[in-house]
Amino acid sequence: MKKTVQDYIRTIPDFPHEGIMFRDVTTLFADPRGFRMAIDQMLHPYAGLQIDKVVGLEARGFILGGAIAHQLSVGFVPIRKKGKLPGATIEQSYTLEYGEAIVELHDDAIKAGEKILLVDDLLATGGTAEAGIKLVEQLGGEIISCAFVIDLPDLGGRKRLEGMGMEVQALCAFDGD
Repeated sequence: MKKTVQDYIRTIPDFPHEGIMFRDVTTLFADPRGFRMAIDQMLHPYAGLQIDKVVGLEARGFILGGAIAHQLSVGFVPIRKKGKLPGATIEQSYTLEYGEAIVELHDDAIKAGEKILLVDDLLATGGTAEAGIKLVEQLGGEIISCAFVIDLPDLGGRKRLEGMGMEVQALCAFDGD
């Protein structure tokens, strides 16, 4: 039986809190066939489209985004947690289930009019992705799409991003949280 990307993802119950089913992509990344399959499938919808840079959200978005940028022969730009980037930055706060967080982007990382693919491993509520989109747009970049390995549709992230006018791609979905 042929494996799918979802087959490579391990589920860990009650992590980081009781009642949470954690979708662990490290098992996908560790398997060479699974990792290549994920990168190839994430690239497929964008064949022939102009993409100037790939933006990855900390931290697993760096792994995926770096590999995708390499395959596309374009630059990679990290969006990091506050205080991790050494140069001049812009920042965007977003809400978490337990409070607020801030992500940053170098203020010279994106030029006005550049076509950007935003990448992360998992789409849950969409808060981090929304913050990343706002940062890219603040610098004049145009998000052509948001690509994820996993969508958790019950948490509403896809609807949130699509409500902002974003195209959303995900390789697989898991019910629940």
